[in-house]
Amino acid sequence: MSSSNGTFHLESPAFRDGDLIPAIHTGHGLNLSPPLRWSGAPAGTESLALLVEDPDAPSGTWVHWVLFNIPASIKALPAGLERSPRLANGACHGSCWGVDRFERIGFQGPMPPPGRAHRYRFELIALDCLLPLQPGCTVHQVREAMEGHELARTALIGFFSQLP
Repeated sequence: MSSSNGTFHLESPAFRDGDLIPAIHTGHGLNLSPPLRWSGAPAGTESLALLVEDPDAPSGTWVHWVLFNIPASIKALPAGLERSPRLANGACHGSCWGVDRFERIGFQGPMPPPGRAHRYRFELIALDCLLPLQPGCTVHQVREAMEGHELARTALIGFFSQLP
């Protein structure tokens, strides 16, 4: 886990930082988003963004989840979060499931090729604003919109491998 303000912390009741992600939260299981909870967002946080990426994918960093405009009042996400473009709390899903083409909305669990375990980085970013983006936007658009608005970030790393 990394933290820019020393107190911002992200965790999951499903797996610990550096541990294996349970199969239920992967493309080989039920493909349910894992439950997440956080604390310590800095004063002035207006919204949060969650990016989940696999930096070990052979074709480049693979995007598994983009969720932005999570209200600052929210401190957790349940397992199996719905995949609708806009959630009831106002948070929006961006497009994911790819390196250069992003065609799916909502969490898309790990599904690496057989071989060594891949890292899955769950990164939560505290922002001083809501991002002026529509549901379905790309991770690149989210990163661009976050520029100059980041207050803190924290990460949780999970691993998963498909047996050969």
